[in-house]
Amino acid sequence: MDKTDKTISDKSSGRAPKWDASRIPDLSGRTAVVTGANSGIGFAAAAELARAGAHVVFAVRDPERGRAAAARAGGSTEVRRLDLADLASVREFAEGWDGPLDLLINNAGVMMLPEGRTRDGFETQFGTNHLGHFALTNLLLPHITDRVVTVSSGAHRMGDGYIHFENLNLDGIYGPQRAYSQSKLANLLFTLELQRRLAESGSRVRALAAHPGWAATNLQSHTANPVGRALMAVGNRVLAQDDKGGALPTLYAATQDLPGASYVGPNGLGEMRGAPTLVGRSAEASDVVAAGRLWTASEELTGVRFSVGVVA
Repeated sequence: MDKTDKTISDKSSGRAPKWDASRIPDLSGRTAVVTGANSGIGFAAAAELARAGAHVVFAVRDPERGRAAAARAGGSTEVRRLDLADLASVREFAEGWDGPLDLLINNAGVMMLPEGRTRDGFETQFGTNHLGHFALTNLLLPHITDRVVTVSSGAHRMGDGYIHFENLNLDGIYGPQRAYSQSKLANLLFTLELQRRLAESGSRVRALAAHPGWAATNLQSHTANPVGRALMAVGNRVLAQDDKGGALPTLYAATQDLPGASYVGPNGLGEMRGAPTLVGRSAEASDVVAAGRLWTASEELTGVRFSVGVVA
């Protein structure tokens, strides 16, 4: 059944068409960067973008694994090294970029790790999930022509529910869930402030966010708590959707005509699974003052500033 037949079938049955990857438009001639594209929802998203005709750059920490993943994906792909926990690597990646970039998908992330630090001394989850992508986006922004999609999580509502501005590294109060939730809240505040700045500068580039719901990937296997890993393993079997389902909100945000600062997630119970749709976020994730404050702190920590002269 092709796309037309599927749409006709949906209409004749009285159901609203369910969006899936078969509805991605032709992306021929477009270029996308997907961070963390060697596995999980990052790989699923990268493979679907390549299938739709895009040239997809797998931005990964381990190029050997990235090349294996790119070979599985097929289509027009290439692999470039990027370690988001190392700002020197982020700068090297950005400095090596030449020409337009239609789509940046900030997908890579770490989840509920034991306490640690990035190469630059930041708490690992905040440094990787937020600061690495903050620096990458701003360094690439002069090349970006269409949109930036950053993958957040429903976990932004958990933890303490706010950014610890006076203690971003969570020194003395570290907890794997607290740190992960803070980093995912930071992803949403980053998207909010990036969109504000883009609009203010007159750019046509859009910033959007997405979350996968509960997707069964290898991300949960790295959590610090053995009991938590066991519970997640059960949840992966009973509640979760697969990585292809988890990638749908990202793909929807990346390819559909949505307003800037939109947030996409699954439409099922608790936003754990289902077709992609626009979803809500916590009041803290909509706080424009906190978004501006986080942006200023992120500029100071990374030494990277908003690129006013964006290509639009």
